[in-house]
Amino acid sequence: MTKTALHSLKLIATLTVFASGCATPSTSPTEESAVPQGLWQIYNQSLKNAKYIDLTHTITPTIPVWKGFGPSRFSASVDPQTRKPYTYARDGFEATAYQLSTDQLGTQLDPPAHWAPEFPAIDELPATYTVRPLAVVSIVDKVAKEPGYHLQVSDIQQWESKNGRIPEGSVVMVRSDWSKDWPDPALAKREVFPGVSLNALKFLHEQRHILFHGHEPLDTDTTPTLEGEHWLMHNGYAQAEGVANLDQVAETGCLVAMGYPKFKGGLGGYARYVAICPPDWRYGISSGGVAEAPLQRSEKALQWDPGLGVRVRK
Repeated sequence: MTKTALHSLKLIATLTVFASGCATPSTSPTEESAVPQGLWQIYNQSLKNAKYIDLTHTITPTIPVWKGFGPSRFSASVDPQTRKPYTYARDGFEATAYQLSTDQLGTQLDPPAHWAPEFPAIDELPATYTVRPLAVVSIVDKVAKEPGYHLQVSDIQQWESKNGRIPEGSVVMVRSDWSKDWPDPALAKREVFPGVSLNALKFLHEQRHILFHGHEPLDTDTTPTLEGEHWLMHNGYAQAEGVANLDQVAETGCLVAMGYPKFKGGLGGYARYVAICPPDWRYGISSGGVAEAPLQRSEKALQWDPGLGVRVRK
């Protein structure tokens, strides 16, 4: 058994103990105040020293996006009375105005209402879309030989023969390393890219009952009708797109934390995905390993760069 799998089993065991403890509390109020309570214990034992890996692209005006949406624009927020940008020197703060051409930008969480209005929009997704087991299925070797390769059921079965059955309710990310060329805007123009076959999607949802899957490109597949995405959305399933850094995540034994803005009636989500891996994993950072509160002061201040259209440190 691998160390990541062992850590995963330990976490499950801790959760089981927590659940039984909640059902039949046996400690007095005095005793309870002396020990970590509930999920705090799980955090201290399993998550505090875990390794955290960001799976999210940074949003800028020049990242790859479908030509049908067009470019976005960032600018300094202005005082509506003076029409002048707020400045640190004059106002004590600055802010940014975002003219975003679409909610299908960068790393995303697609709710089914993106294609099927009878299903939930981004603000209607349940709060349980927060933390889940994470399985990473790699098709990198296949893509190296065939750039347009799509995940097949056989790839999933091969993964399971090595790692065990994909957990029900988990998130499955498909690693292709397509995102290695990000943020080249030309990525969005590539007609050949790795994807996920319709049969694989049906297997994951109907046989393994996952929460949703994710992939690195900005579309699910290269079929003329985008059959995979069509099937997902019209059957009430969400998906992740534009995911990054899957090469740094273990195939099994990690969790994924998810967050996204709650736009009313939103048809896409600017999402942030963070993989949470065991403490001995070779990638990622741990709580306490970096400055958190207070955050680290930089010798370079943020300044507006008119050429890039964003704030950068100079």
